[in-house]
Amino acid sequence: MIPDLLFLLFSAGILAGGALVALGKNPMVGILGMLLAFLNGSGLFILLGAEFLGLLLIMVYVGAVAVMFLFVLMTIDIDFAALREGWAPYLPLGLVTVGGLATLLILAVQGTALNVGTPVVNPEAPQNVVALGQVLFTQYAVPFQIAGLLLLVAMVGAIGLTHRPRRDIKRQDVTAQVTRKRSEAVVLTNPATGKGAYPDHWVGKGVEKKR
Repeated sequence: MIPDLLFLLFSAGILAGGALVALGKNPMVGILGMLLAFLNGSGLFILLGAEFLGLLLIMVYVGAVAVMFLFVLMTIDIDFAALREGWAPYLPLGLVTVGGLATLLILAVQGTALNVGTPVVNPEAPQNVVALGQVLFTQYAVPFQIAGLLLLVAMVGAIGLTHRPRRDIKRQDVTAQVTRKRSEAVVLTNPATGKGAYPDHWVGKGVEKKR
């Protein structure tokens, strides 16, 4: 009884998220609808016993892809009127795609597409996260570590390319800032009337004397 209610709840959440993505006038609403669909899809995976896929959906798509879309939409200026222009030529292709997806869903619900029965989760079998970990860290431990090293080298290379030394920009010298004396950073002056607040010994050190 409870699994059926959870299935209906997660399915309704996916449909609501899809409706927000398809009918939302603001891209921010579409991104939030996509987040809702991903979260409810993760709930369905966990309900079916595929914990790894459910957690992967949350960590990768919700925690990275969708959040990246949100940041991109918040940092760029989008002309919504221009986005809505020119959609009429794509309407026939969209209708064909929707019709094909609807046909596949109807055949899947009726159980006549591939004549596949309902999958049953064996409660005595180890969880798929545990089984994947056992295989990954025993049989494929060496390839897994090699893949990790390759990703590490790629990350270090990307950081090295973006932080190459450049002479055309000013860089902060933290050591010079920390070790400088008070007399080098603070100057007390008592200028006379009409002389200004720039001492003579400042001229030539990045401060131009006003005349």
